[in-house]
Amino acid sequence: MQKTLTIKKDNCPQNHPCPAVKVCPVGALSQTDHNAPIIDQSKCIRCGKCSTFCPKKALVLE
Repeated sequence: MQKTLTIKKDNCPQNHPCPAVKVCPVGALSQTDHNAPIIDQSKCIRCGKCSTFCPKKALVLE
């Protein structure tokens, strides 16, 4: 079974630039203003770098 990256918005403070967006090696994460990041599932390679880097553990690979 293939894992899927999801965002737990309750954990995401959404008041600053998301640091995990910059570590995505394929550009699957984007952010508008200071809202929660948006995942492009078609680009995501499910490497887990963003979920490891997210300080609030709002990005989850499950």
